[in-house]
Amino acid sequence: MATLLYRLGRGSLRRRRLVAVIWLVVLVGLGLAAATLRGPTASNFTMPGTESQRAQDLLAEQFPAASGATGTIAVKAPEAGQLGTPAGQAVVQELTREAATLPGVVGAVDPLQARAVTPDGRYALVQVQFATGADEVTDEQREAYEKVGAAAEAQGWQVAPGGEVLNGEPEVGSTEAIGVAVALIVLVVTFGSLVAAGMTMLNALIGVGVGMAGLFALSSVVELTSTAPILALMLGLAVGIDYSLFITSRYRQNLLEGLPADEAVGRAVGTAGSAVVFAGATVVIALAGLAVVDIPFLTVMGLAAAGTVTVAVLVAITLQPALLGFAGARVLPRKLRTAVPADQLATGAADRADAGTDGGPTTGTADGSDTTGGTDAPAPVAGAARAEDRSGFGFRWARLVTRFRVPVILVGLLGLGLLALPTPDMRLALPDAGTAPVGSPARESNDLISEGFGPGFTGRLAVVVAGDTPQATADAVPQVTAQIQRTENVLAVTPPQLSPDGKTALLAVVPETGPTDAATETLVNDVRAAVGGIQGADVLLTGVTAIGIDVSEKLSDALPVYLLLVVGLSVLLLMLVFRSLLVPVKAAVGFLLTVAATFGITVAVFQQGHLADLVGLDTPGPLISFLPILLIGILFGLAMDYEVFLVSRMREDFVHGDTAQQATINGMGHGARVVTAAALIMISVFGGFVFLDDPVIKSMGFALAVGVAIDAFVVRMTIVPAVMSLLGRAAWWLPSWLQRALPNVDIEGEGLRAHLDEKTPARV
Repeated sequence: MATLLYRLGRGSLRRRRLVAVIWLVVLVGLGLAAATLRGPTASNFTMPGTESQRAQDLLAEQFPAASGATGTIAVKAPEAGQLGTPAGQAVVQELTREAATLPGVVGAVDPLQARAVTPDGRYALVQVQFATGADEVTDEQREAYEKVGAAAEAQGWQVAPGGEVLNGEPEVGSTEAIGVAVALIVLVVTFGSLVAAGMTMLNALIGVGVGMAGLFALSSVVELTSTAPILALMLGLAVGIDYSLFITSRYRQNLLEGLPADEAVGRAVGTAGSAVVFAGATVVIALAGLAVVDIPFLTVMGLAAAGTVTVAVLVAITLQPALLGFAGARVLPRKLRTAVPADQLATGAADRADAGTDGGPTTGTADGSDTTGGTDAPAPVAGAARAEDRSGFGFRWARLVTRFRVPVILVGLLGLGLLALPTPDMRLALPDAGTAPVGSPARESNDLISEGFGPGFTGRLAVVVAGDTPQATADAVPQVTAQIQRTENVLAVTPPQLSPDGKTALLAVVPETGPTDAATETLVNDVRAAVGGIQGADVLLTGVTAIGIDVSEKLSDALPVYLLLVVGLSVLLLMLVFRSLLVPVKAAVGFLLTVAATFGITVAVFQQGHLADLVGLDTPGPLISFLPILLIGILFGLAMDYEVFLVSRMREDFVHGDTAQQATINGMGHGARVVTAAALIMISVFGGFVFLDDPVIKSMGFALAVGVAIDAFVVRMTIVPAVMSLLGRAAWWLPSWLQRALPNVDIEGEGLRAHLDEKTPARV
C-alpha cells in the first residue's frame, strides 16, 4: 500500500493543476446537486419491529386525520378561576379559533369542551392538529404557530405554543467557527508558516464541502435525521484537518532532509498517508458497523459520517500533495526556507517545458537529470540534511515517562478509573422538551404544562386496542382501562377514541412523572405486562415517550455487542500493522479505558449536573440514546490513528536496530509534536459544538472532545510509552506461524524504503 500511495502522491503533485481542477469541479457539481435535490431532514426516530412503532403504523392507518404533527398550546390565566368566567372563556375560544386558522392546521380543540382545564381554573391546553408530519411543516407555518396568542398576551395571559411540531433541525451557527479558529491557530504555531496552516485548513474545508454537499444531494432519496449532517460535519472537519496535518508535517521533514519536492511528497503520502488511510478505514468500518445494530436512523447517521471521513482521506492523499506543489518552500518557516535550494523544488515533468512524458511520472534528481520509472528515488540533495534534534519536549517527555514507567502506569490507571466511576449510573433516553434550552418556545411550553398539570402531561402515552371486530374492541377497552388504572404511577386514562370502522380504539395514559424519569420507564414496562394477557384484541403501547424507551433499550442491548466487535477489530487490525500480539492488546485496553473515563465525565456533567454551567447546560438529564454507541465508533478510529502514528515509528526504529527502550523514546520524540497538534485541533473542532444550544449536539461535541483529550494525552502519549518500555522486546513478539499467515500491509512504509533503496542510482 505504501508504494501505491507513494506513486499517487508524486503524481498528484506533478499534475497538481489537473487535480485541483478535478476537485473544484466535484465540489461545484455536488454543491449544485445539493441545492437542487436537497430533501428535508427527519426529527423523529423510528424503530421498526418494536411495539411502539407497530402501534404508530397502525394509528397512521386507522386514524389518518390524526397522523400529522400535533401541537399543544399551554395557556395560563392572570388569576385563578378566570377560565370559568365569561371573559376568560371568550379569550380561550378566540385563541382556539386563531390556532385553527393557522396555515397548515386542520383543527384545534377548545380546552373548555375537552375539559383540558386545571381544577383551579387557571391553566388550559389547546390541542392543535397539523395536516402534515413535523418534518414537512414549513418554517413559515412553524413561525406562525409560535406567534399565536398575541392578543391574549396583551391582556396579561401567558400563552406558550409547544408540541412535536417545534422539533426542528438543529442550527449550525457562528459558534462552531470558534473551534475552527482555534484549530487554525494551532496549525500556525505547529508549522510556523501561515501558508502551511492556511493550506491545511483549506484542504480540510474542501473535503468537508464535498462530503456535506454529497450528503445533502442524497437527502432527497435517503431520510436523514436532523443530527446526521451535524455529526458528519463535526467528524469530517476534525479528521480532515488532522489527516492533512500528518502529511504536511512529513513532507516538511522530507524537504529539510534534502529530498526533491516530488520525492518528498511521494514519501510523505507513502508513509504518513498510509497511516491516514488506515486510520480513516478504521473510522469508516466502525461507523459503517453501526448497521449491525439494525436501527435505520443510526445506520444512516453512521454511513453519513463514514462518507465524509472517506472524502477527507481521498482529499488528503490527492489534493493535499497538489496544494503542497503550489506552496513550494513556503510550507516552511521563513528561517528554514533558505535551506531548500530552488532546484530541489523542481517537480519533474509538470514543471518542465518539455512536459510530454505522460506515460508515467519521472523523477527529478538533485542535478536536474531524470530517471524514468514510477518508483525511482533520487538521492537527497547534498548538504540539505539537518542533524536530528533530540532535545525537544517529545524526547524529554518520553525519557521521563520511560524512566518512571511503573508509577506512571499506576497513576494513569488509577486516574482513569476514578473518572469512570459515574459510568454505571448512565441512563439513556431520547431528548424531550424538558431539556431544551431555557427560553426556547418548546421549553416554555413544557415548563408551563408541568407547572399547571404536572410533568406527566408532557409525555403522555398512547394505548392502541385493535380487535378483529368492533365488538371485540369494545369488549377489550374496559379491561384495558381497568388494568392500566390499577398500575402504579398512572395519573389518568382518557376515554377511548374509535376509528371509523370501530375496530381500533385509542386511549391516552397520563403518567405522574416526566418522560425521561426512571419511574416512567418502569410504568411503560408495567403497563405492557398488565395488558399483555387480555384476550380478543391486540394492545400496543406507543407515544413519543414509549418510542424513546424502546430505542434506548435496544441501543443498550446492542452496546456490548458493538463494543466487542470494535475491540476485536482493533486487535486484528493492529496485529496486521505491527505484527505483534501485545501491542494490539495494549491498544485495545487503552481504548476501553478511554471510553470508560469519557462516559464517566459525560455522565457527571450532563446527567448528574456537575459543572453543567461551564458547558451552558440548563437542565441535566439522561444522555441521548445513541451517544454511547456513536462515541465508541468514532473514538475507536481516532484512537487507532494516534496509536499508529506513534507506535509505527517505534517499530520502525526497533526493526532498524535500536533497542526497545530507545525505539520507544524515538517514536514519542518524533511524533509527540504532531499528535499534540492533531489532538488540540480535534478538541477545538469538537469543542466548538459545545456552544450550540441544542443539548444533543452539545453532549456529542463535549464527549468527543473529552474522549480525544483523554486518549491522546493520557493513554497514547503517557501510558502507551510507559507500557512499551516495560514490555521491552516482548512487545514485538509474534509467533512464527502467525507471522507467515498475516499479510504485510506495510503501514509504516518499510517495504517502500527497501524498494526505494534498490532503485536509488549509485552516486560517486
